[in-house]
Amino acid sequence: MASSKNVRKLEVVSPVPADIDIANSVEPLHISDIAADLNLSPRHYDLYGKFKAKVLLSALDELQESQNGYYVVVGGITPTPLGEGKSTTTVGLCQALGAFLDKKVVTCLRQPSQGPTFGIKGGAAGGGYSQVIPMDEFNLHLTGDIHAITAANNLLAAAIDTRVFHEATQSDKALFNRLCPPNKEGKRAFNNIMYRRLKKLGIDKTNPDDLTPEEVKSFARLDIDPDSITWRRVMDVNDRFLRKITVGQGPDEKGMVRETGFDISVASEIMAVLALTTSLEDMRERLGKMVIGNSKAGEPITADDLGLGGALTVLMKDAINPTLMQTLEGTPVLVHAGPFANIAHGNSSIVADKIALKLVGPGGFVVTEAGFGSDIGTEKFMNIKCRYSGLTPQCAIVVATVRALKMHGGGPQVVAGRPLDRAYLTENVDLVEAGCVNLARHITNTKAYGSNVVVAINMFSTDTEAELNAVKKAAMDAGAFDAVICTHHAHGGKGAVDLGIAVQKACENVTQPLKFLYPLDVSIKEKIEAIARSYGAAGVEYSEQAEKQIEMYSKQGFSNLPICMAKTQYSFSDNAAQKGAPSGFILPIRDVRGSIGAGFIYPLVGTMSTMPGLPTRPCFFDIDLDTTTGKVIGLS
Repeated sequence: MASSKNVRKLEVVSPVPADIDIANSVEPLHISDIAADLNLSPRHYDLYGKFKAKVLLSALDELQESQNGYYVVVGGITPTPLGEGKSTTTVGLCQALGAFLDKKVVTCLRQPSQGPTFGIKGGAAGGGYSQVIPMDEFNLHLTGDIHAITAANNLLAAAIDTRVFHEATQSDKALFNRLCPPNKEGKRAFNNIMYRRLKKLGIDKTNPDDLTPEEVKSFARLDIDPDSITWRRVMDVNDRFLRKITVGQGPDEKGMVRETGFDISVASEIMAVLALTTSLEDMRERLGKMVIGNSKAGEPITADDLGLGGALTVLMKDAINPTLMQTLEGTPVLVHAGPFANIAHGNSSIVADKIALKLVGPGGFVVTEAGFGSDIGTEKFMNIKCRYSGLTPQCAIVVATVRALKMHGGGPQVVAGRPLDRAYLTENVDLVEAGCVNLARHITNTKAYGSNVVVAINMFSTDTEAELNAVKKAAMDAGAFDAVICTHHAHGGKGAVDLGIAVQKACENVTQPLKFLYPLDVSIKEKIEAIARSYGAAGVEYSEQAEKQIEMYSKQGFSNLPICMAKTQYSFSDNAAQKGAPSGFILPIRDVRGSIGAGFIYPLVGTMSTMPGLPTRPCFFDIDLDTTTGKVIGLS
C-alpha cells in the first residue's frame, strides 16, 4: 500500500518544546494535497481556507462498493486526572503507519469543545511531536459544527417554552387555527411535518377541516408537563453560573417562570445524534425523534411533535460532513463530532469512520479514539457505535503509563496542577506490578469483544527499564496480543513504529467476530447489570427515581435501546477514589435518562456535571495572538 506523497519528516529537539510551539514550527500542507493522497476528488470536498476541508457524503456514496481497510480503536486504562495520552497515541500511531511503514492511514478524532480549551484541560490535538495541525484551528472554531449544534439545540429550547406559553393562553380552536391557517381561498392544509404527528396519533385524515373536536385538541395541544422537560439550553463555554437558571421572568411571560439550566454544547443530544448518524436521512429521523419531555398524560413529546425536525436538519446539514485536516507528518485526519464520554458515548462519528475505511481501502488503517478508559469509551464504542455502524474493529489498543499503574498500585493521589509525588519519579517496580490489576481487567474486558488487544505503553523520561518490563509482562500474562513501549510524544511517528508493526500483525491475525456485551432484546435492568459485572460489581442498586424512569421508558417502548453508562472515569466503581480493580461492590444507579433520538438510555451512577466551571487560573491566561505574525500563542 503506497504511503503519502506528502509525508513530512520532523526535526525533533529535546527537551520537547510546548505543543503550540511545535505546531507553529511546521508549515501545514495545503489540504488539497492531503485530499489528493487519499484519491479524494475535489468534487467530494469543500475547502474551508487552506488547511481544512469538509468531506461530502457523496464521497461515501461513490465508494460504497469499495472494500474497507483495517479498523483500530484506541482506549486506555483507568486514567489519572492528567490523562495517559490516548489522543497522542492515536496520532503518533498514524504518523508511524503513514510516514514510516508505507501504509495508507486516516486518523479519526473527536472535535474538542472550546470550554476545556479555555478552562482547565487545554486542547485535544494530541501533544508533543504527535499532533493535528493547525492546532489552533482544531481546538477553536474548526468549521463551525459545534456552533451549528448550539444554534439547533437552542432553537428547540426556545420552541418548547414558547409552545407551553401559547397553549396556556389559547383555546384548542385558536391553536388549531394558527397552526393550520386558511389560505387566500379559505382552504386549510397540513404541511409535511404535521403528518408525522397525525400518524403518531393514529389520525389518517388529510384535510384539517375533517378533524373532530377531539382530534383537533390532540393534534394542536401537546400539553407538555413543564416539570418533565429535560431539554436545556447550551453554550460552548465553561460557565458554572448557568448550571441553574430561571426563565420566563419578563413582563410578557407572566406566570410562565420555571427553573432550567445550561449545559456545555458538546453535552447536547444533537452532538450524540451527529456522532451516531449514518446518513442525512438517518440524521433527519434521529433529530425528529428526540424526546424533550412528556405530556401531562405521560406520553413522550418529540422535536417532530413541535414541528422542528426539518428545521434542525437544515441547521445541521453542513455539520454532517467530517472535516479533513493533517498531522505534523502530513498524514490525513478526519475530525468529526465530540460527544461527552459519560452522558453520551464519547466517540467520533460513524460517518467519518465509514468514509475513512473506504478511502484507505484493503491493507490501509483507520485509527479512532474512544473517550476515557476502556471500561467507558471502548465499551460504548463496541456496544453502541459498532452496533449502529455495523463495523467491526480488528484491533483494540489499551494505552497505559507507569505513572497511572503506580497510582492503581496504591501510590499517592495525583492531582492536576500539583507536582507529582516522588513515588512517581523514582523506580518502584512493586507499585507498578500491584497496579497492573487495572491493566489486566481492561485487557480481559476488551478482548471479550473479539478484537486483538495491543497495549501501548506511553513512556515518560522518569520510567525505568525494570518498570516498563513489568508492564509488558503483566500485559502479555493478561492475554494481550502484544505490548509495546512508545515514545511518539518525544519522537513523532518514529517513536510508534513498533506499535504500528504490532497493530498490523494484530489486524492480520484476528480470528474472532465482534461479540456484544448484551443483546438489545433484554430488559433495561439486564443490560445495566451486564455492564456493571464488567466493572467488577456484584450487583446493582436502583434509587426510587431510577426505578420510576426505567418503568416509564419501558412503557414508552424504549427498552430495546443500548445502554450508555454515565459514571466516573477514575475508577471501575462509582467511587473515584477506589483504584486498581475493585470487585464485589454494589453499583448505585441514581437516575436513568434517555437520548432517544441519538439512540440510547443513560443511567447516572452518581452526579454528573454537564456544565464545567472555570478554575481560579484558567488556560485563557496564557492564550494570546502574536499581532505581527497572526499566530496564536499559549494554546496547550
